[in-house]
Amino acid sequence: MAQVEDRWERLVRAVLRRERMGPDAYERHGTGIAGNVPSSLENNRDIDEILRVADEIQDEDPNISRILCEHGYSLAQNLDPNSEGRGVLQFKTGLMSVIKQKLAKREGATIDRSQDIVRLQEFYKQYRQKNNVEQLREEEMKLRESGVFSGNLGELERKTVKRKRVFATLRVLGKVLEQLTEDIPEELKHQMEIDAAMTEDLIAYNIIPLDAPSITNVIMFLAEVQAAVSGLKYFRGLPKLPTDFPIPATREPDMLDFLHYVFGFQKDNVSNQREHIVHLLANEQSRLRIPEETEPILDEAAVQNIFLKSLDNYIKWCNYLCIQPVWSNLQSVSKEKKLLFVSMYCLIWGEAANVRFLPECLCYIFHHMAREMDEILRQETAQPANSCNSENGVSFLDQVIYPLFEIVSAEAGNNENGRAPHSAWRNYDDFNEYFWSLHCFELSWPWRKVSSFFQKPTPRSKNILKSGRSQHRGKTSFVEHRTFLHLYHSFHRLWIFLVMMFQGLAIIAFNGSFDAKCIREILSLGPTFVGMKFLESVLDVLMMYGAYSTTRRLAVSRIFLRFVWFGTASVVISFLYVKALQEESKQNGNPIIYKLYLLIVGIYAGIQFFISFFMRIPACHNLTNQCDRWPLIRFVKWMRQERYYVGRGMYERTTDFIKYMFFWLVILSGKFSFAYFLQIKPLVEPTRIIVNTNAITYTWHDFVSKNNYNALTVAALWAPVIAIYLLDLYIFYTVISAVWGFLLGARDRLGEIRSLEALHKLFEQFPGAFMDTLHIRLPNRAYHQSSSEDIEKNKVDASRFSPFWNEIIKNLREEDYITDLEMELLVMPKNSGSLPLVQWPLFLLASKIFVAKDIALESRDSQDELWERISRDDYMKYAVQECFHTIKLVLSEILEGEGKLWVERIYDDIQVSIVKKSIQDDFQLNKLTLVISRVTALMGILKKEETSALVDGAIKAVQDLYDIVRHDVLSINMRENYETWNLLSKARTDGRLFAKLKWPKDPSLRAQVKRLYSLLTIQDSAANVPQNLEAGRRLKFFTNSLFMEMPEARPVREMLSFSVFTPYYAETVLYSIAELQKKNEDGISVLFYLQKIYPDEWKNFLLRIGRDENAHDSELYDNPSDILELRFWASYRGQTLARTVRGMMYYRKALMLQTYLERLNSGVSDVEAAISSGDAAETRAFELSPEARAQADLKFTYVVTCQIYGKQKEGQKPEAADIALLMQRNEALRVAFIDEVETLKDGKVNKEFYSKLVKADINGKDKEIYSIKLPGNPKIGEGKPENQNHAIVFTRGNAIQTIDMNQDNYFEEALKMRNLLEEFHRDHGIRRPTILGVREHVFTGSVSSLASFMSNQETSFVTLAQRVLANPLKVRMHYGHPDVFDRVFHITRGGISKASRVINISEDIFAGFNSTLRQGNVTHHEYIQVGKGRDVGLNQIALFEGKVSGGNGEQVLSRDVYRLGQQFDFFRMLSFYFTTVGYYFCTLLTVLTVYIFLYGKTYMALSGVGESLENVAEVTKNTALTAALNTQFLLQIGIFTAVPMILGFILEQGFLRAIVSFLTMQLQLCSVFFTFSLGTKTHYFGRTILHGGAKYQATGRGFVVRHIKFTENYRLYSRSHFIKGLEVVLLLVVYLAYGYDDGGAISYILLSMTSWFMALSWLFAPYLFNPSGFEWQKVVEDFRDWTNWLLYRGGIGVKGEESWEAWWEEELAHIRTLSGRIAETILSLRFFIFQYGIIYRLDVKGSDTSLTVYGLSWIVLAVLIILFKVFTFSQKISVNFQLLLRFIQGVSFMLALAGLAVAIKFTDLTIADVFASILAFVPTGWGILSICIAWKPLMKKLGLWKSIRSIALLYDAGMGMVIFIPIALSSWFPFVSTFQTRLMFNQAFSRGLEISVLLAGNNPNSGL
Repeated sequence: MAQVEDRWERLVRAVLRRERMGPDAYERHGTGIAGNVPSSLENNRDIDEILRVADEIQDEDPNISRILCEHGYSLAQNLDPNSEGRGVLQFKTGLMSVIKQKLAKREGATIDRSQDIVRLQEFYKQYRQKNNVEQLREEEMKLRESGVFSGNLGELERKTVKRKRVFATLRVLGKVLEQLTEDIPEELKHQMEIDAAMTEDLIAYNIIPLDAPSITNVIMFLAEVQAAVSGLKYFRGLPKLPTDFPIPATREPDMLDFLHYVFGFQKDNVSNQREHIVHLLANEQSRLRIPEETEPILDEAAVQNIFLKSLDNYIKWCNYLCIQPVWSNLQSVSKEKKLLFVSMYCLIWGEAANVRFLPECLCYIFHHMAREMDEILRQETAQPANSCNSENGVSFLDQVIYPLFEIVSAEAGNNENGRAPHSAWRNYDDFNEYFWSLHCFELSWPWRKVSSFFQKPTPRSKNILKSGRSQHRGKTSFVEHRTFLHLYHSFHRLWIFLVMMFQGLAIIAFNGSFDAKCIREILSLGPTFVGMKFLESVLDVLMMYGAYSTTRRLAVSRIFLRFVWFGTASVVISFLYVKALQEESKQNGNPIIYKLYLLIVGIYAGIQFFISFFMRIPACHNLTNQCDRWPLIRFVKWMRQERYYVGRGMYERTTDFIKYMFFWLVILSGKFSFAYFLQIKPLVEPTRIIVNTNAITYTWHDFVSKNNYNALTVAALWAPVIAIYLLDLYIFYTVISAVWGFLLGARDRLGEIRSLEALHKLFEQFPGAFMDTLHIRLPNRAYHQSSSEDIEKNKVDASRFSPFWNEIIKNLREEDYITDLEMELLVMPKNSGSLPLVQWPLFLLASKIFVAKDIALESRDSQDELWERISRDDYMKYAVQECFHTIKLVLSEILEGEGKLWVERIYDDIQVSIVKKSIQDDFQLNKLTLVISRVTALMGILKKEETSALVDGAIKAVQDLYDIVRHDVLSINMRENYETWNLLSKARTDGRLFAKLKWPKDPSLRAQVKRLYSLLTIQDSAANVPQNLEAGRRLKFFTNSLFMEMPEARPVREMLSFSVFTPYYAETVLYSIAELQKKNEDGISVLFYLQKIYPDEWKNFLLRIGRDENAHDSELYDNPSDILELRFWASYRGQTLARTVRGMMYYRKALMLQTYLERLNSGVSDVEAAISSGDAAETRAFELSPEARAQADLKFTYVVTCQIYGKQKEGQKPEAADIALLMQRNEALRVAFIDEVETLKDGKVNKEFYSKLVKADINGKDKEIYSIKLPGNPKIGEGKPENQNHAIVFTRGNAIQTIDMNQDNYFEEALKMRNLLEEFHRDHGIRRPTILGVREHVFTGSVSSLASFMSNQETSFVTLAQRVLANPLKVRMHYGHPDVFDRVFHITRGGISKASRVINISEDIFAGFNSTLRQGNVTHHEYIQVGKGRDVGLNQIALFEGKVSGGNGEQVLSRDVYRLGQQFDFFRMLSFYFTTVGYYFCTLLTVLTVYIFLYGKTYMALSGVGESLENVAEVTKNTALTAALNTQFLLQIGIFTAVPMILGFILEQGFLRAIVSFLTMQLQLCSVFFTFSLGTKTHYFGRTILHGGAKYQATGRGFVVRHIKFTENYRLYSRSHFIKGLEVVLLLVVYLAYGYDDGGAISYILLSMTSWFMALSWLFAPYLFNPSGFEWQKVVEDFRDWTNWLLYRGGIGVKGEESWEAWWEEELAHIRTLSGRIAETILSLRFFIFQYGIIYRLDVKGSDTSLTVYGLSWIVLAVLIILFKVFTFSQKISVNFQLLLRFIQGVSFMLALAGLAVAIKFTDLTIADVFASILAFVPTGWGILSICIAWKPLMKKLGLWKSIRSIALLYDAGMGMVIFIPIALSSWFPFVSTFQTRLMFNQAFSRGLEISVLLAGNNPNSGL
C-alpha cells in the first residue's frame, strides 16, 4: 500500500509548498492524487479541487477527507464509467487505493455512510468557527488583494493568503454538500450563500476581475477601467437577451453577451475578449485624460482610435476590392456601434485558431457577420445567426471556423511532413490570398462548402519513381518552385544592372578609347536589356505553373502580355541593332535604321527611368496615383508591376530616399572603379593573346578549344573574375555600412562611458541626465542661475534619482554580481535631509578624506592654494564638504545646551576664518589626524544600538574631541567671544558639558552617522568598484544611455501598455540538483563548472544565503530553502526559462517603483504600502502598494506559451513542477498551453484540443483562467509560430515584445521601457513604426573562444549592422527575439510570425517582411538592451547556422521575398538583397569562386594549356587574377567581414582595447572558425534550394565542455565540409603535380595558400575546437568508437548515431525529386575531369592522345571494381564455397600483383603512373558513386544497391582515416593538447579560471 501511495504522491511537491507558503505547508499532508486528475475527465478542475481539500483536511478530520475522496471517485465514474479516456483507469485505481487506505486507518471500525451528510454539515460549521470566518469577513473590507508569493512581504501577505485558502475550502465543501443533497437546513444554506459571495476573488480572472468584481481589487477603482467597462454596457438599440441566458450576478449584461448569444462564441473566448477590449479602451482613455466624473465615461476619441486601429485592415481590404464596408458612412456610426464592431472582430479573431494566419479571410468573415448582425438589429429581436446555427446549437467554431480549419489542415497533411514540393499543396498564404479578389465572394455566406476552395486534396503517391501529381486545387498567385532561378526572378533588376554594367565596362576596356565605334558597341546594351527582360517574362510564365487555374485571369493575362511584349521587343531591337551595324559597315549604308534604333531605345529608357525614379518620390507618386483615371497610365503601371493587396505604396520620404540613394551611389562607384581598373582592364590584353594564339599544344584529346579561339582557356581566365565581380558588391557594402554605422553610433553617443573610470568621473551628471530622460517631466524643474538654487536643483535631482539607482544596486546584489561591501559603497543617500549639498555614493568618495588630510598636513601653501589642490578632484572636495557639514549635523542633534553652543561656536569661527582666509593661522592643521580619530571613535560608538555603557563611551569620546579641539587645534583669539568660551570652560570643569547626550534614533540620522563613519574609515580606493565584469558592463551601459536621445517619459498611467511573449517547448526550466551534480566523462559537474567560471558570484551567493563564503556546496543540501536557492543560482547562469522569466518580470517591478514614486512625489498617500516604512528608497514598500501593482498589471502582461505543459503535467515531468514554481514566485506570470483532452463521443474516444491560460493559485497549483476549444490539433505548420498563434489571444496591450526562452533582461533596462514605447508616436519616416528593434547583449561570450567569436559576430549584427539597416537603408526586418511589435497592427494582419510548413522555417523574419509589405515601418533603438544567449559549442553553432542558412534558402523561394524584390525601389532592393538572401548567395559564390579558380587551374594544368601559354606570353601573371584571388582570400578569412566587428569594438571599447580584442581573436584562430562557418552556410543554403530539407534544429543550450567524439563530428560535417575540403585538397595536389609555373614553390604557395587554408579549416576545425581533441586517451577511445560505428550493420530501428549504414541512408533522404537527381548528376560530372586529364599525362601512354587511351583507362577501372567485389564478396554460404571463394580471392590477388609487376617491367608504366592512376580513379569512383546515389530507386531495381553501399563504406572509411591520422599523430605530443586548451579557453584563463584542471578532470568536487 505504501508503494501505491508513493506512486500517486509524485506531484505533491512538498518541498516546494513548504518553501513558498511558509510553516503552514509543513503541516499539510495529502494523498497527492489531486494533481493527477486526467484531462479526459471534462470536469477535472472540480475533481481536482475536491481532492485538494481532502488532502488539506486529512489530519483535521480523516472521515471528511474520505467522504470527499469518495465523492471525487463517483464524479469520475459518472463522467467515464468504462474508463476509456486516457489515464482514467490509472487515476481511478490510484484514488480507490487511497480511499481503501483511509478506511484501513480506522482499524476495523465500521463506517455508517448514512451519517456522511450530517458529518459534512457539522464540519462546515466547525471549520468556519475554527478559522474565525466572521473576523476574516470584516478584514475583507480592509485588506487589499496581495497575491505575491515571491517573498516575505509581511503580515499583510500571510493574512491574505490564509483568507483565500479558507474561503476556497469552504466553497468546495459547500459545493459537495449541494451535490450530495438538496435537504440543507435553511440557516446553513443562507450561511453558505454568504460565504460563496466572499469567494469572488477566487473566481479565476486574468488581470481585471470583470465577471467577479471585487471591492478589494484596486484595478477596478481606476477611473479609466470603469469608463471602459461602462462603454461596453448594453445600449439602446440592442435587442434584449432571453431571460434564461446566463449572466453572472456580479455584473450587468453588455454587448459581448449579445454577440455571445447571437453567434455562439465560446464563453471563455467572450470573457477573454471582454477583458482584452476593456484593457485596450482603458489604456487608450488614460493617454487622452483620466476621467474625473463620478461615473466615468469613455471619450469618443478613445473609441475612435481603437476602432480605426482594429479595423484598419478591414477598411483597406474593402477599398482594395472596391466594396462598401458594413457601414455606409463612418461619421454617422455611433460610439456604441463602433464598440460593437470592434467587439465582434475581436471575438472572431479570438476563436479563429489557425485561421488567424489568414487576416483577409477574417475580414471576409467579419464583413458577412457584421451584415448579419445589422439585420438582427433591424429586426429588434435577439436570435441566433443563421451562419452559426445548426441542429446541435449555435456555434461559431463549428459552423464558421471548422470548415476552414479542415481544408487548411487537409492541405497541410498532404505536405508529407515538409518533404513534398511547395507547389503540391496550398499553404496559409495561398488560402489567404484567395480573399484578395472578388472571387472570394463566390464562397457566399454561410459557407458554400461545395466550392472548389473547400476541395480536399487526394493523398500523394508514395512511389518515388512515379511522377504523377496528386489531385488538388492549385496555388494562389504564386508558386514556390524549388530552383535557384528565384534569385533572378525576384531581383532581376540587380542582375540586369550588373550584366549591363559589366558589358559596358568590358566594351570600353576592349576599345581602349571612347570613340564612335565604342559608342556603337555600347548601344548593344539595348538588346541585352530587352533580352534579360524577356528572360524575366519567361520565368514569370514558368514560375506560375501550378497556379494558373486559380489565379485571377487579369494576372495571368498580364504575364502573357509581358511575355509577348518582351519577346517581340527583344526580336525587334536586336534586329534593328544588327541591321544598323550592317548598314554602318557598308559604304553607302542607310543611317535611318541607326537613328530609328536610337529613338526607340531613347524613348524606352526615358519611360523606364521616369517610372523607376520619379514614382519613388512621394510627391510624384501621389501625382501618378491621381493619373490612375487615365487608362494608358493605369495600363503602363499595371504592366510594369502586378498590383497585390500587399506591397502597395512602398515608397519612402524624399529625404530618406536621397540618403539611401547616396549611400548606394558611393558603394557602386567604388565597386565599378575596382571592377574596371583591377578586374576587367588587366584581362583585355591576355585575352587577345590567348584568342589569337594558334600554337597551343594540348596534351589530351581536345574537343572544344582548338578550333574555337581557345574558348575554355578564356573561360578559365575570366570565370573567377566574373564570380568575384558578382559578389564584391557585398564586400563594398560591408565596408561602407560598417563605417556608416560607426559614425551613426558615435553620433548617438554610444560608448562614451566605456570604463569604470569614466563611470566615476561622470557620475555627478547622472541625476540630471536621468531626470531629463527617464523621469517624467516636472513643471517646477527649471535651470536656475544662482549657485544656491542650482545646488537645490541638483539635490532634488539626486533625491529623485537615488531610489532608482539604489534599486538597481540592490538587484545587482540579489543577482550576486556584487558583494555586500560593494553594495554599501554603491548605494546613494536619499539626499532628502537638510545638508546643503548633494551626497554621492561612497565608492566615489572612498579614501578621499585621507588623501585630503595628507594634503593639508603637507601643505605650506595659502588657504586658496590648499583648497585649489583639494578641488582638483571634485569628489575629494565633495567628501571634505560632506564631512564638514555632517559632523555639525550629528553633533548638533546629539548634544544639548552648552554642547550645542560649542558646536555652533566652533563652526562660526571656522566660517570667519574661511572668509578672512586665515584658516591655517587660526587652526593647527597638523593636528587634523587627532580630530579625525576622535570623530571616528565617536561615530563608531553612535552607529551601534544604545546601551548605558555605549552612552558613557560616547560622552567620553565627545569630551576627548572637545579637549583636542580646545587645546591642540584652536589658535584663534578667544577674546572676541570671551563669554561663550568662559561658559564652556566652566561647564567642562564642572563636568556638566556633554553630561547628557541624545542617542541618534531617527533612521535618517543613524544613516548619516554610519555614512560618516564609512567616509572616515575607508582607506582603500574604490576605483575598481564594482569588480564583477558583468555588473560593470551593465552600469556603464545604463549610465551611458542616460545621455542618448530617447522619447520623453510619460507617467505610468499614461504610457502605452505592452505584453511580453515567450514561446517554450521542452527546454530546461530550472536545473535540478541531479542535473547540477551529474558528472561528465571527465568528472566535471555543471555546478563545479559554474563555480569555476563565476567564482566571485558563487561567494556572493553563499554570503547572501547566510553561509560562509568557503562553505562546500554539499553543506547546502540539508536545507530545502538553500537547495532551491542553489537551483535558481545555477539556472540564472544558464539559458533557462527561469532566467528569462526573472528578467522579464523586472518590467513589472520597474513599473511598480515608477508608479509608487510618482504617487509619492505627487503627494498621494499610499498608506498600506508604507506599513513598514514610508521610506521608498530604503525598503520594498513599492512592492506592497496595491495601487502600484494595479497600474503595473494594467500596463504589463507576461505570457509564456508552454505548448506541451498539459502533457508535461500528465506525465509528471519535472518541467511542469518547475513552471508551476515560477508561477508561484511571479504572480503576474501567465502560462498558456495546448491541452489535449480525450472525450467519449458515440462510444469512441475523441481527441479535443483546448488553448488554455493558467496562473498560480494559493495552493501551489495552477488555476485555469480561460479554456478556448480549438477546431483540431493546431500544429499543422511550423511548431514555434503555431505555439505563438494559439496563445497570442491571451496577450494584452498596445505593444508586444517577443522574447525567446534563452534571453534575459535587467532592472535598469526595464526602467526605459516606457520611453521605448513612445517611439511608436515619434516621427520615423513617412509611416509610423510598427516594429521597434531593440539592441541585444550576448551574455554567453565569456565561456570559450568559440562562444566569444559567436558573441562578437552576433553583437556586430544586432548593433552596428541593424543600425544601418534601419537608418538610412530603411530595410531592417524582424530577426526574432527582443523586438517590440505594434500589437494591434500585427494581430489584425496575420500575427507576429508566419507558420507555413518549411517555407516559413525562419518564422521570425517573415513578420518583418509582412509588416513592411503591409506599409509598416521597422526601426532600431540602442539606448535599451536585452540579454541574449547564444550557442557555445562548435556543433551547436553549426546546427544553428545550418538552420538559419536553410531558412534563407527557403526565403529565396518565398512570395514575400519576391514581392519585396519587385516592389522596393532599386536602391532599397539592393539593401534588402544584400542583407537577406543575397548575403548567403554571396557566401555561396565565395566558395564557388575557389572551385572555379581551382578547376580552371586544373584544366590548364592537365590539358597542357598552361605550359604552352607560358611559352607564348606571361598571360597568367595579371593583376586581375591577383586582385580576384586577394579579394577572395580577404573575404574568406573574414578580414572584410570583420570590419564591422572591429569598428564596433572601437566604438564601444576604445581604439587600443579594440585592437587588442581583434588580435586576441586572431591568435585564437577566429579566421579558422569563420572560414569553417563559411562552409556551413554554403552547404545548407545551396542544398536547401536544390533539394529542400530545411528543418528546425534543436541545438541545445547547455554548457559545452564535454569532448565530442570523432564519430559524432564525422557524421555532422562529412557531407558539408569534409568531402568538399578533400576535393579542394585533391585539386591542389593535381595542380601541384601537373601545373606549370616558372615561379616555383613560392609562386605555388602564394597562388594556393588561401585554398589550402580553406581546405584545412574545413577538415580540422571540428577537432581543433573540440575540448580534449588532442588528448591521447580520448583519441584512442574515439578510434575504437569510430570503427564500431563503421562496422555495425543498420536495420529497422537502428539510428544514425549507432551505425554508419543507418546514417548513410539518412544522409541520402534529401534527394527526392527528379530535378534534384538531375542536378546532382550534373554536379557529379566534374569528378570525371581528373581521370580524363591524368591518364593522358601518364608515361605509359607515350605521345598517343587518342580516345583509345581514355577507353583503356575505363577497362582498368572496371577490373579494379571487379577485384573489389571479389574481395568484399561475403554471402552466407556453405563451407565448401567459402573455401573456393578464398581460393579465387587469393589467385586474383596474386594475378593482379603479377600483372602490375609485368606491366612495370616490360612497358613504359612507372611507379609514379600507379600513384597517378589512383589519383585519377578515386574521384572517378566518387563521381560514379554520387550519380548512383542520386538515382537510388533505379539502382535498387537493378540490384546494385548493396555493391554501391559497400563502395560508399570504403570511401567513408578512407576519408575518415585521412582526417584521423594527423589528429592521432598530433596527440602523441602533450604540448599540442595543452596549447589547444589554452586556445579554446584563453578568455576564461584571463579571468583566473581553472579550465585546464576542469578539462583534465582533476577536480576537487568530490562531494558532488
